[in-house]
Formats: sequence, structure tokens, C-alpha cells
Amino acid sequence: MFMPVGTLASVKGVAQDVLEDLGARIILGNTYHLYLRPGVETVRKMGGLHGFMSWDRAILTDSGGFQVFSLNELRKVSEEGVTFRSHLDGSVHFFTPESAMAAQIGLGADIIMAFDECTEFPAERTRTRASMELTLRWAERSKRHFEEHKNEVPWNSGETQALFGIVQGGMELDLRRESAERTIEIGFPGYAIGGLSVGEPRERTREVVSSALQHLPADKPRYFMGVGTPEEIVEYAMMGVDMMDCVLPTRAARHGLLFTSEGRVSIKQAKYAQDGNPLDASCSCRVCKRYSRAYLRHLYASNEVLAQVLNTIHNLSFYLDTMRAVRHSIQLGERPRIVSERSRA
Repeated sequence: MFMPVGTLASVKGVAQDVLEDLGARIILGNTYHLYLRPGVETVRKMGGLHGFMSWDRAILTDSGGFQVFSLNELRKVSEEGVTFRSHLDGSVHFFTPESAMAAQIGLGADIIMAFDECTEFPAERTRTRASMELTLRWAERSKRHFEEHKNEVPWNSGETQALFGIVQGGMELDLRRESAERTIEIGFPGYAIGGLSVGEPRERTREVVSSALQHLPADKPRYFMGVGTPEEIVEYAMMGVDMMDCVLPTRAARHGLLFTSEGRVSIKQAKYAQDGNPLDASCSCRVCKRYSRAYLRHLYASNEVLAQVLNTIHNLSFYLDTMRAVRHSIQLGERPRIVSERSRA
């Protein structure tokens, strides 16, 4: 499955009923951002993320580890946790595995993630091992706190959340194997491959993911965090990845980059100014069925908010349709057609 990213309890520019129409079964929120604004307690009082954002389908929350990692100069890592400054107002905060679990329990997502340290790229082997060991210790602490407090969600109807572990190890294949094996020993209902899409070459990413998958149980969900292009989600699904998320379809849409069955389209180009064709004749989304390339180009050139909305709806539809095609191909025992990467920009 592909999970649209709704960092702040909102998939940018797309209302929840539209997401339902597009067939999104699960969306992703982020603990770091929601902790800062509007705050976990506010969300908890509103019935958790499901009640707060009026979404009765599944939600996954990232622990915030990657976002804290991306603060770079504004954070300090210790054995106990991470001290960081808010990107909003500069206020100082402290995340531990325990507080990250408490926050995610309060947010009430269906799938929550263990608190981990994302290893930067490039990194020396000694640094990578130390980071991996820290993530393993934090995984044990995350699970211990979760098991002790998982039934404390006040609107819980008897079902508990699922806590996934995260495999780290940088670009070192043997460390990835060791991280996977030891994370499995701790025991989780699902496993994520983290610490990638942080600047490493794509070929190296594929090698690391392929290696990690060999050591993760095939009978439990395997989640590759933060990937990717339509071509990549097809490729990784066929390698054995079950779950993926990425900001690319929404972010690219805001910049006028659209994904189609014939390649990428930069709708900002003047050549589309009088093009009466649909964006993608093979696409049945509400945008392609109703609007022309000329109109989409006009909206973008005019800086209309509607341009970002329609572009995002199409890109999300394309991603979700791509993943539906992957599932159908798997059911038929066939390999899906890889979407072309060529651009018509």
C-alpha cells in the first residue's frame, strides 16, 4: 500500500472526503509536528487523530525521529533521548523513546513507530554502528513503554495500536542484517527500513533495501519509509516491500510536476497554454475527466490555489492507481509494467 503523507493531520490541499474517493485506506501523520502544533493533549481531547481530522480509516504516525534528525544544528543526541529546538519558535524540547510512545498513544494512530536515530549519509562505520546500537536500545525502551501503556487511550474500544520496529545500519549491509535480526528478537508486528532517502545514490538504496528484506519476516508488514517515485514504488513492491509513503506526489504537484502514464509533465510549460487534451487520457481521476492541460496550465501560471489542489489530487490518484495495479499484478502472478520515467516537460 501507498500512504499519502498528512504531516499536520492534513494531506496538503486535499479534503478527507476526496481522499476517500481516491481510495486512500491509510494516511501518515507526524508526531514531531503534531506535538508542537496543536499539541498531543489537544488532539487527545478531540478523540485522537481520527476524531480530530474526521478520518475513520487507518493512520500511521512516524515517531518524529527523522524530523528531529533533519534539524541538524538544532538538536543534541544523548543516550536518554534528543534535545531539540522547535523550528516554529525556537523553544527547547526533549524527546525520549518513552515520551515519543506517550505522544503517539495520545495521538491514537493505528500504527505507530519506535523512536530511532536516523543515521546521516555519509557516515563512518564506527558512527553507523554506534547509531544502530542506540536505535536498538531505544527500540527496547519504546516497546517496554508501549506495552505498559498501550491501553491508556481513553476512546479505545478494545483494540490496541500496532508498534513497528525500525531497521537502521546506514549503508553497511552487515549492520543492516544485524539490525534486522536484533530488532526481530525484540519482537514487533511489523518492521520498517529507515535511514534511507537521505542523500545516498539510488543504486545504493536499492542494494541496501534488497539486503534488508532478506532478513525481515515475509509474514509481517515490511515498510520502506520515505520513498519514492512511481517507478520506485513499483520496483520496491516487487522486491517485497509492503508499505511505502512519500511527500513527492504532493510536493511535486505544488511545483507543477505531474505524473502520467506517458511520463512526467511540467504543466507550467507554455506549450500547454492551448492544449485542450486531458492531462492523462489513460487516467480516470476527477481532474483528468474534467479539465484540460490548458486550464491546469492557466491555473498554475495565475498562481491560483486551485492549481495546487487539482495537481495534488491527480498525483495522489496516479500513485494510488499505480499501487492498485501492483496488487492486481501480484494476484495474477504477473510483473506490473514499470511506469516510464521520461519527461514531457
